[in-house]
Amino acid sequence: MARKVTLFTGQWADLPIETMCELAADMGYDGLELACWGDHFDVDQAAGSKTYCNNLRALLKKYHLGCWAISHHLAGQLVCDPNTDSRSDAFAPKSTHGKPEAKRKWAVETMKKCAAAAKNFGVKVVNGFTGSPIWHAVYAFPPISQADIDKGFAYFAKMWTPILNTFKANGVRFALEVHPTEIAFDIYSAERALKAIKNHPAFGFNFDPSHLHWQGVDPVVFLRRFAKRIFHVHMKDATVMLDGTSGILGSHFDLGDPRCGWMFRSLGRGEVNFEEIIRCLNQMRYKGPLSVEWEDAGMDRVQGATEACDFVRNVDFEPSAIAFDGQFDR
Repeated sequence: MARKVTLFTGQWADLPIETMCELAADMGYDGLELACWGDHFDVDQAAGSKTYCNNLRALLKKYHLGCWAISHHLAGQLVCDPNTDSRSDAFAPKSTHGKPEAKRKWAVETMKKCAAAAKNFGVKVVNGFTGSPIWHAVYAFPPISQADIDKGFAYFAKMWTPILNTFKANGVRFALEVHPTEIAFDIYSAERALKAIKNHPAFGFNFDPSHLHWQGVDPVVFLRRFAKRIFHVHMKDATVMLDGTSGILGSHFDLGDPRCGWMFRSLGRGEVNFEEIIRCLNQMRYKGPLSVEWEDAGMDRVQGATEACDFVRNVDFEPSAIAFDGQFDR
């Protein structure tokens, strides 16, 4: 049976949850990957009330939708970030704004609650970010020692191990979306993150090829390297548009500005090789959902997400149950 096709609601959090359900059903999706912001999934209510979870499941069922993962990228980002930047105030309650450690404390508590909320709701994966205390040092100037980088990974382990222990106790796994600004943003940093937390069984990855592609990292190589740690899959496309004037660092332009050296694209309109990704997922026996994270600054989102659903169904296929040449001696 082909994998379920879901839509991540993070980019649609301006819509009420029932409107989102109705729209996703009309676009042809099997389910939603619910974001823990807007009114799509309330972590506090889900952690404390099975009635809330049952009612949300009933709403999804009304539109013939399922849910196999929830996502809280915003709270996760605050766990390890310095949090001195006012941009992250929007990720946390107003009472914490301008207070770095208050934001961090809220984020840690919320991520632990996510584990209980996921258990109550009946999903086994929470996707998200970790933040990073050393992202600002990704370019080694002013000079930074490897000892200081090690301290950054140690801080990540100190902050996330208790959260991951809570996830393990609830039978839920956390899937980091490997992404610039996170503790793991490519293959080497992902390996280092796993080593820092001593290969914690509750920690793995939400595979998103778009963030790897524009950095120049081969998404299929990432899949093969971390086959046992791929807990969830995002389907998102990107294109690199280096023209001699721009680079991949973005030139301080807004995401989607045509002067940038790269851009997210609606599925099938970029450069990511999804054929090879599906073949690799089949080799890995990945059976989870393929979740569309739709982002394209140059396209209407309903049109884009509708064609993205069709694209995923067309590109996905089941692995063969037989050897293709096994009939030659019959």
